[in-house]
Amino acid sequence: MTNPHLTLQGVSCQLPDGRLLFSGLDASFDVRRTGLVGRNGVGKSVLARMLAGQWPPSSGRLQTQGTTYYLAQEPCRDAGTTVATATGVATTLEALARIESGSVDAADYDLIGSRWTLRQDLEQALHEQGLDHLDASTPMARLSGGEAARVVFAGALLSDADFLILDEPSNHLDRDARRSLIAQFQAWPKGLIVVSHDRELLRHMERIVELSPLGLRSYGGNYDLYAAQSEQERADAERELTQRKAERRREERALRDQRERAERRESRGNRGVRDANQAPILLGRQKERSEVTTGRLRERQEHHRSVLDERVRLAAQRVDDRQAPVMRVDNAMHSSFRIASLDGVRLAHLSGATATVDLSITAGQRIGLVGGNGSGKSTLLRTLAGKLAPLEGRRHAWAPVAYLDQQLTDLDPTRSALDLMRGVNNERGESELRPRLAQIGIDAHAATLPSGQLSGGQRLAMGLAMAIHADPPARLLLLDEPGNHLDLDTLRALENMLNELEAALVVVSHDEVFLERIGLTERLEATAAGWKRTPC
Repeated sequence: MTNPHLTLQGVSCQLPDGRLLFSGLDASFDVRRTGLVGRNGVGKSVLARMLAGQWPPSSGRLQTQGTTYYLAQEPCRDAGTTVATATGVATTLEALARIESGSVDAADYDLIGSRWTLRQDLEQALHEQGLDHLDASTPMARLSGGEAARVVFAGALLSDADFLILDEPSNHLDRDARRSLIAQFQAWPKGLIVVSHDRELLRHMERIVELSPLGLRSYGGNYDLYAAQSEQERADAERELTQRKAERRREERALRDQRERAERRESRGNRGVRDANQAPILLGRQKERSEVTTGRLRERQEHHRSVLDERVRLAAQRVDDRQAPVMRVDNAMHSSFRIASLDGVRLAHLSGATATVDLSITAGQRIGLVGGNGSGKSTLLRTLAGKLAPLEGRRHAWAPVAYLDQQLTDLDPTRSALDLMRGVNNERGESELRPRLAQIGIDAHAATLPSGQLSGGQRLAMGLAMAIHADPPARLLLLDEPGNHLDLDTLRALENMLNELEAALVVVSHDEVFLERIGLTERLEATAAGWKRTPC
């Protein structure tokens, strides 16, 4: 198809609870590789589904020229779901099998169309994703998160749609799989829209479109250009707000002076009226004219003041939209030399060279734990945390250790942030704990909500704050993919927060940009020959 495109005209989305998610969106998407970014909760996933035709607009219009294929953020791994159903080819493969068994039903031939080599095409697509050990009948429930993500991406490529619309496709993928995904994106000849916070992936986009409360904004170029322009817009917005506030102060002084002059004139006029020898009716008319003049002046000033207030409000809204979230904690930690170790440890659930490990962690160390999916990174982290006993050897800890897994399972979703903080530090009262929660972006209202209602970034900051403000505080932080599901602004805030901490750190992440920005002292990589330690 020539010139496929997707066009939004005045599109809005109102959720079933009545909340307006976004409104008045106007944009056009062509075949350029496009990254769709924005803060969590702004509606990126809903917009992606809308572009794919899976979510109707509440108002406005979507014009579609070409076919679309939508890939959800979390692949379905329910019981009964197979590789064939996950890739969208199950019904066609079933029709092909019936024809091979002698069916002459026209409906089967219509299902197949020209896809007579679909079985071989699926095998080739799985091979290209490094999944030769799978076939059409493999249950998705048996697969890891990374394998499931590669399966559904194989289905997207098989669709041969004019537009692929993918929601966080690099989640759960290891470093090599992410690089392979980027290479396949670059080779894809048709339209591509990717919802992502993966900065390495976004660097290979040809266009970035940002969704915010102000609408959609298009930036030509990749993530680096978007980040530079966005930072400039943030500085411009703050400068404009400062100017608007100064303008309002100047104008209010001028309005006050004007009102005082008018009051003095009116007062002089009233004295003159009292002293003048005029008929009462003329005096009354003169007083009436004076009051009308004063009323008109008051109306003009109120209108002018409302205009000034609106300018300040709009400028403040632009600042709020551009303002990056802040995660900040006070460093109240003291270093100790040796913090934790694994001595001659054989890890549970693993085989091969990475099943055995010796590791010593001292104060000030920041270790990036890297390697392919299934290589044992999370198992090593859980063993360090004391959550999983080693099959052989000993785990030692000479200082408090805090472990935050990907699901933040230690944060009871039914308890409030304030209650959780009290649980780890009963020496401090509410008056001391609330400012510490405010430092990590949890205001007075959010502090009393069940923590399950907080955003992913707030829950992560909450877990870190509990570790650092505990009595006694953690001296070693163990983090498993902390950047998963965070938007770009919150990810940068997390990086800043980790750079301010004095705790030792071991972090599992496939995000190379994130690892580069948190001041690693070394990397511990899972290789075919075992764990390889490399200084940074």
